[in-house]
Amino acid sequence: MSELKTVVCPYCGFGCRLLVDPRSMRVSPHKGAPNYGKLCPKGLHATEFVLSGDRLKRPLKRDGNRMKAISWGQAIEEVAQKLLEIRELYGPDAVAFLASSKVSNEENYLLQKIARLFGTNNIDNCARLCHEASVHALKMTVGAGAQTNPYEDIPNFNAVLIWGYNPAETHPVVMDYILRAKRRGAKIIVVDIRETRTMAFADYKLVIRPGTDIALANAMMHVIIKEELYDEEFIASRTVGFSELRMATKKYTPKYAERVTGVPAGTIEEVARTFALAGSGAVMWGMGLTQHVGGVENVLAVIDLALLLGYIGERGGLYPMRGQNNVQGAAYMGALSEFLPGYIPLTDERFRKRVASLWGVDDLPTERGLYLTELWDAIEDGTVKGLYVVGENPAVSEADFTRVRGALRKLDLLVVQDLFMTRTARYAHYILPASAFCEKEGSYMNSERRIQWSHRVCEPVHDSKPDWEILMMLGKALGLPGFDYRSVEEVTAEYFRLFPSLEERSVEELKNSDGIFLPRKRLHTWEFSTPDGKARLVAVEQVAPWEKPDAEYPFILTTVRLISHYNTGEMTLRSPSLVRLMGEPRVLMNEGDAEKLGIADGDWVEIETRRGRIRMRAKVGKAPKGLLVLPFHFKANKLTSDALNKAGTPEFKFSAARLRKLRNEKPTLDTPP
Repeated sequence: MSELKTVVCPYCGFGCRLLVDPRSMRVSPHKGAPNYGKLCPKGLHATEFVLSGDRLKRPLKRDGNRMKAISWGQAIEEVAQKLLEIRELYGPDAVAFLASSKVSNEENYLLQKIARLFGTNNIDNCARLCHEASVHALKMTVGAGAQTNPYEDIPNFNAVLIWGYNPAETHPVVMDYILRAKRRGAKIIVVDIRETRTMAFADYKLVIRPGTDIALANAMMHVIIKEELYDEEFIASRTVGFSELRMATKKYTPKYAERVTGVPAGTIEEVARTFALAGSGAVMWGMGLTQHVGGVENVLAVIDLALLLGYIGERGGLYPMRGQNNVQGAAYMGALSEFLPGYIPLTDERFRKRVASLWGVDDLPTERGLYLTELWDAIEDGTVKGLYVVGENPAVSEADFTRVRGALRKLDLLVVQDLFMTRTARYAHYILPASAFCEKEGSYMNSERRIQWSHRVCEPVHDSKPDWEILMMLGKALGLPGFDYRSVEEVTAEYFRLFPSLEERSVEELKNSDGIFLPRKRLHTWEFSTPDGKARLVAVEQVAPWEKPDAEYPFILTTVRLISHYNTGEMTLRSPSLVRLMGEPRVLMNEGDAEKLGIADGDWVEIETRRGRIRMRAKVGKAPKGLLVLPFHFKANKLTSDALNKAGTPEFKFSAARLRKLRNEKPTLDTPP
């Protein structure tokens, strides 16, 4: 019998560890942390897409309308030469790099190192599309832009507040922790714009009108402050800004919030008291909060609620639940345009010089680079000429993707490094075949900041290479210093040197453990990561959506994830087991709305916004009146709004839309990419 290899699951940010048999490629769950013998369907079938016949086999170069195979040597030499030519003609900021939330810490670290040594901070990743609003809000309030507590704390809290987040579908294994808390007697409170699977386990189910989260959070704080249920000692000794918060929430009475949110005033009062009197509590949130033009303010409101009660450290935690297996790691490694590794601002001269010294140069560029969501404007106006994409598919994942696809066509140079011929790769001038997660080694960081080692199970297929090897070749070809690594472990050791809490830890220790927390297991137990050690209570007002329903577009369109499907479908659609489980994607709508429009369950409908239109079948069921709920995995982002919040995240969760029944039942438009 072959020895089982331990790998990190390539799907969500929970960070399950898998045991894979190198001969059969069958998966079984790791018995230790963090998943303790549990797996969701995606994890159980995680290796199937690796065996797909669609894998890219060798480097490709565009020759007119077709792609022709070339050698690795030619591909790297030509890509490097063209990047250097663009820099010579237009400057380093004419090039941008997109990192990946799917590749390892080492690979994200190398890509941001290449970008900055090349001379630009135009390096970003898809964290911009999901939890960058959380990062900004957490930095503003507690000083560190990450989850504060490990999962293991959840069962010990007396209340769990789940807001704009559906873990039963998006992070199924975390539900085990939540249900353990419930069995202990914890109250489970779920706030969402529709009835979700998670609500089946809730003690309180608050279905609110889309875009009214701040009104509800402020009303809960109004009750807590009015009835003096807040932690007075904690507020006095460990926070600033309470007076401003008290004044700002004064007008948000439960009756006012009822008119705004649709939640009965009595329910708001009861939930506020229950959460406050619990004595300890977790606040967990997802993209239902962040993907709004008021996303930063939404997150600030729920952080305020937790801080008001002293729910931090041993008594509580803030849980922005990450969507991809290494989105937390990509951000921590510096694959963000405004931060160096560790979320250290570019303007921190002391740390920047330290990084520069480690990399063998005097200094690094200091001006913030382009956000991922700002990139398309820069391509359209000719500011950016070249784009290097690692493991991302913006032609499907970006809001208003028709516009994004037009921008991709305008580039002088588009390089895509990936496993498959993605929709984005179709526009590329060069395609570099990368190895899958189980064909290479490296470390990954989950939502709780646990760094885990993922071992190689099998050899790379065809002529593909691990992403870190490709990036090392590119760094050398660009003439950048410090790209002579002999193993991926050398890259790990280098990034360890940037973090004080990792300097004394070894790669071998990481390999032989259930992970290492960065910087430690719990944050803010004694003081916050702010200059004076105190948290900031930041009062916020309700922020209106960018566009509102009207006579022409009377519905609100929102996007959601499905349990058996994942992101743009490149992995799950190549997994036969998951394809059998997922079924056909449908738009969920209210029964009364369907009856009014003469739509029956299963009818073909056309959904339209100001960006475009798509067709799919309708699912008539439990949805609030006026709401259309659309899985985002296929073609939804043709419709979504690209209006941005303060962190640069689009308003995926709120678009004005209209819908009509189709007479012709054939879906002639917009087949899934």
